[in-house]
Amino acid sequence: MFVVVGATGNTGSAVVDTLLSKKQPVRVVVRSADKGVAWKAKGADVAVASLDDVSALTKAFEGATGVYLMVPPNYGATAWLSDQQARMDRAAEAVVKSGVSHVVYLSSIGGQLPSGTGPIRAVHYGEGKLTGAMTHLTILRPPYFMENWVPVIGAAKAQGVLPTFIAPQAKIPMIAARDIGRIGAERLMAGGRGKQIVELAGPEEYSPEQVATVLGQILGKAVTAQHAPLSAVIPTFKSFGFSDEAAKLFEEMYASFSTGAVGYETPDKLVRGTVTLQEALRGMV
Repeated sequence: MFVVVGATGNTGSAVVDTLLSKKQPVRVVVRSADKGVAWKAKGADVAVASLDDVSALTKAFEGATGVYLMVPPNYGATAWLSDQQARMDRAAEAVVKSGVSHVVYLSSIGGQLPSGTGPIRAVHYGEGKLTGAMTHLTILRPPYFMENWVPVIGAAKAQGVLPTFIAPQAKIPMIAARDIGRIGAERLMAGGRGKQIVELAGPEEYSPEQVATVLGQILGKAVTAQHAPLSAVIPTFKSFGFSDEAAKLFEEMYASFSTGAVGYETPDKLVRGTVTLQEALRGMV
């Protein structure tokens, strides 16, 4: 039995779909029974638990061959980083108490860096927490999600502009959540082999200009990448409902991206996905 946390999210749902397609027994962890109805209909077992309830989470993990673990962010939390770390503490406690032997943990590119990376600092903490608790740990470090473009597709449709905090011509690694989930499921099925770090990338690197071009082709209209200044990060993210701290962390992350400070630990050993930017954007549109 494989247990998946975050089954209602982009990567978690892809993990479950992949496991079910391979006829593997799956238990999804959801916060309420209604969120598990669709998965139950597809043949998955359903456990109702949250990252705030160690007892329920421990019970959900018991008997699992492996767990796919990600800690969903609550960007409205006033003290976002400490809140995220506390949820990670509870998840790690449940893993240890349940006796699970292998965890596939969703981290991020730059997860090896202790500071200067904004919200990535939370998964760096998670990597350290699980490293000290697990015999078999697989850490996934994906780059920029292609799905991160979803919030600005509306602007592309309505105004023909693609707002971005990334330099329009800068090619950066991007990956589709579907690839992350597929690779996560494959690592679960392969079993634990000590500590492994799997750094991910898409089929190739893409720039915001390329994203704008592909979106334009899909929408049938001209779309131009519009470079927003870093000074706009905080007010933009606060308008999305992010707390002051969370918004400031994203400013820190984009500043680090702009200087190249955030990158892979072993760039010569990347595991590449197969979903192209065009495939992913077409699905989003």
